[in-house]
Amino acid sequence: MSVRSFFIYILTNKNKTVLYTGVTNSLERRVWEHKQHAIAGFTKKYNCDRLIYFEEFSEVRDALAREKQIKGWLRIKKEALVATMNPAWNDLAADWYSDPVSS
Repeated sequence: MSVRSFFIYILTNKNKTVLYTGVTNSLERRVWEHKQHAIAGFTKKYNCDRLIYFEEFSEVRDALAREKQIKGWLRIKKEALVATMNPAWNDLAADWYSDPVSS
C-alpha cells in the first residue's frame, strides 16, 4: 500500500496583495486548478494562482491542523513563514506544467 501525502499551501496573486491557505491531497492537481481559475470562490475572485509556500504531511489530521493554525495568524506571521522557504515569493509551480502554446 502506498503512503498518501497531504499538503498545506499558500497562494498569492500577481501583486502579492492576497494570501490564501489551503489543504489538498494532490498539490500538483490543486495548483493547476487554481492556475486555470477552475475553482469558484476566493482564489478565483482575487486571482490567487501563484504557489509561494507548501508543507507535506503523512496524516490528513496534521495537515488540517496546520492549515487551521496558519489561517489564524496575522499576515506578518504568514509572510515570515513564506520567507523561510521562498524569500523572493517566486511561484514555486511556475515550471510544473507545459504550455502547449509556447512549446
